[in-house]
Amino acid sequence: MRTIFLVSTAIATFSVLGRSILFSEALTAKVKSYTFPSTIALPGWQLSFQQPVNPNLVKPPAYISGDFIAGTHYQYLQERKYLDIEMRYIANTNGDLKSFITSQTGELSSVLKQDLKRGFYSLYIHQDKAYLSACINPHGISTVTSDRFNRNLMIHNTHPKQIVPWLLGKSEFRNKRCLWAHLSTPVNDNFSADDAYATLEAGWHDWHDWWRANYPQS
Repeated sequence: MRTIFLVSTAIATFSVLGRSILFSEALTAKVKSYTFPSTIALPGWQLSFQQPVNPNLVKPPAYISGDFIAGTHYQYLQERKYLDIEMRYIANTNGDLKSFITSQTGELSSVLKQDLKRGFYSLYIHQDKAYLSACINPHGISTVTSDRFNRNLMIHNTHPKQIVPWLLGKSEFRNKRCLWAHLSTPVNDNFSADDAYATLEAGWHDWHDWWRANYPQS
């Protein structure tokens, strides 16, 4: 059994090596164009408007790497509250949101939190607004740092379920895509930071779950 295992491992290793040499372009994800839905139901909220994100205002180039595919801004209303959600679909990224968040918070620190079901997200205050920011990975888990993004990439891409389809040319190996979700809501005298964070996290749970089930096809 040990010999069979070693032989099988060697064959798989050389197959991957040979494919990477002969078809090196397959290592780079080729992402299709994408159009965000015009409406997404968010329990307890009413959609106010939806409009595309201007590609020229998508990101500070010094902070977030990757190729912009599409972006949309949604706004939801709930009584006297509103929730803005900006979505950006990015390919070939390192998944790093930390530098961008630091640029927004300055000397103030953000709060990195983890949901065991959904992954990591960051909360912070900037110019009278509370923000929740996270990168939803292709396999549904959210991250904030490039380290965690790459760790998830390795865990899922080296799984036999992923390697075999890739060897057969049916899937991509380096699936470095990110749905950057950027949620915000005002903070004022009638709506404290704690209230705003609670609103963001409640909305994030339903929002993340929807995108986990409806992630764009590569």
